[in-house]
Amino acid sequence: MKSIKISLLPRVIIAIILGVALGNIFSEGWVRVFVTFNSLFSQFLGFMIPLIIIGLVTPAIAELGSNAGKLLLLTVAIAYGDTVVAGLLGYGTGLWLFPGILAHTAAPAHVDKAQELAPFFTVSIPAMVDVMSALVFSFIVGLGTSYGHLHTLRNIFTEFKYIIEKVIEKGIIPFLPLYIFGIFVNMTYTGEAYRILLVFAQVIVVIFILHVFILLYEFTIAGGFAHRNPLRQLWTMVPAYLTALGTSSSAATIPVTLKSALKNGVREDIAGFVIPLCATIHLSGSMMKITCCALTICMMTNIPHDPGLFLHFILILAIMMVAAPGVPGGAVMAALAPLSSILGFDSNAQALMIALYIAMDSFGTACNVTGDGAIAVLVDKIARR
Repeated sequence: MKSIKISLLPRVIIAIILGVALGNIFSEGWVRVFVTFNSLFSQFLGFMIPLIIIGLVTPAIAELGSNAGKLLLLTVAIAYGDTVVAGLLGYGTGLWLFPGILAHTAAPAHVDKAQELAPFFTVSIPAMVDVMSALVFSFIVGLGTSYGHLHTLRNIFTEFKYIIEKVIEKGIIPFLPLYIFGIFVNMTYTGEAYRILLVFAQVIVVIFILHVFILLYEFTIAGGFAHRNPLRQLWTMVPAYLTALGTSSSAATIPVTLKSALKNGVREDIAGFVIPLCATIHLSGSMMKITCCALTICMMTNIPHDPGLFLHFILILAIMMVAAPGVPGGAVMAALAPLSSILGFDSNAQALMIALYIAMDSFGTACNVTGDGAIAVLVDKIARR
């Protein structure tokens, strides 16, 4: 009998359902087993993130020819502009709705860090280079190889790309459902997300609606420019959205996002260049969510939040997002510096920010990676011209 093969999307859905169901049944020991696996898998992902960038972005730039510099500048400009627009959208909506919402919500004096189960053991796998170093290296080598017509170097990175793709195919994709299952088991067992959601339920609903609105305007613009059905393109990106929803990791979702972008008609070389790049520099969902969360806390704790101050915060935060690692919670970790230096968040406000952000981390990541597909369509259309 032929073995029945289940595609990634159903496996992700099954993992989410089982994680929520069994999180209320498993004992602490069983939950810690999956927490230990997730800890090891997260370390492996952290090690692979810079290598994925180098292995996919460098040969993609090298193979684009003389247009590589233009496409790089175009992609960065679109990603940065969209990220800033998302932040302004979150701020404007927050000024409109949050005062009424917070008037009926009691603000906690402080939030202690949730007690999560510790893994049985941990293994540290530090990355060989950090994300920014990998990006700069990829740009320099890719552009130099392209303009210098360095065929030997291009062949080396093409073979390195093959290795990275095999690691993704054999070492990451098969374990994603188990990783997602462990995340949802732990969240259900500890109740961390539920406790935060109860306090900020109305604000979270607003943020979720804004995520949907961001995706609609992104694909409406891309679809209109490329003369394609935006809703059909958005539907094609659903596997990437659900994968990111479960992993909260833009890096782990890159293979799925690439596959979805190719189904939307994006050429392979463009998709291989834009998707890994945007996984690091395009964080519209995270930007909007951080802005909304920061504005909520400012209103709750009487921290100044005038438009000029928040515009400064958003412009700087959009740059800081480039340094955010593509792992769960990476964006809010990168945001702590401008939160403190520009908005004046103290340790209690930062703790509240982290707790609120982590509770919704996967939704922002899902919005980020799904929007990458819209940028890929837009860049591909411009490149064809």
